[in-house]
Amino acid sequence: MARESGVKSIASNRKAFHDYFVLERYEAGIELFGTEVKSIRAGGVNLKDSFCTVKDGELFARGLRISPYEQGNIFNRDPLRPKRLLMHKREIMKLNARVMQDGVALVPLSLYFKDGRVKLELGLCKGKKLHDKRDAEAERSAKRDMDRAIKERY
Repeated sequence: MARESGVKSIASNRKAFHDYFVLERYEAGIELFGTEVKSIRAGGVNLKDSFCTVKDGELFARGLRISPYEQGNIFNRDPLRPKRLLMHKREIMKLNARVMQDGVALVPLSLYFKDGRVKLELGLCKGKKLHDKRDAEAERSAKRDMDRAIKERY
């Protein structure tokens, strides 16, 4: 049986883009069980309040909710269990140093299938202040108005 290829988006953390400036992006594999993968394929995942931590040299995603698979019965896992992320040790240590030193956070930005495997896009993020959020909203509003004006003109 042929393995699927390409990238298929599953979920995106839109709240992260509202609350943080994304400085850098990283791709990590995620350690899952079979029923969790089936639930993800059915769209039962939520990234809204998730974050990442480093503990004992391992990277974990916390608050990443994967709903229980309906036909999973006894094989279902806890939906909010910490999921281990798979990255090179060198990358994890570099990220941990940045988080401890600069006061930035590791936030999951999106979840997607890449060549049949579930991947998580991590962002090294710095928090936005209230005035930054207002500026971003004003920019979006102005862009929407310009696009609307151009569309009406033609």
